[in-house]
Amino acid sequence: MAFGSMDASGRQVPMAEINVVPLVDVMLVLLVIFIITAPLLTHSVKVDLPKATSSPNITKPEHVELGIRDDASLYWNGAPVALMQLSSRFSEKIKQNAKTELHIRADEQVSYGHVAKVMSIASKAGITRIGFVTDPSQKKSP
Repeated sequence: MAFGSMDASGRQVPMAEINVVPLVDVMLVLLVIFIITAPLLTHSVKVDLPKATSSPNITKPEHVELGIRDDASLYWNGAPVALMQLSSRFSEKIKQNAKTELHIRADEQVSYGHVAKVMSIASKAGITRIGFVTDPSQKKSP
């Protein structure tokens, strides 16, 4: 390994090149260390994850289907109902069965304010389980 060279006068001149051999040696040692230790750092915990299904949910408890059309008209299980009657109807259902669920079927163009108002009335009456019903089979036309 040369550290310098001789010029014409016989003096030794410092070499202007970088010696990379020690750098490569250190890098190879580090690479080997990381190759050995990397598998030891990955430890996994075995967990039984639930299996997902794409079948529709079948509700067992009593539920109320409330339809909301785009003109803000409301339908209680298919029968027209006024917004002012909802609170008393929800309270009656809760007295009959405390686990009553509310399923909201809202048109696509319904303002969120109408849906939020219905959800607020239901929540104040004591309904704790509220769900939205959608129809995945309908495809949107371009």
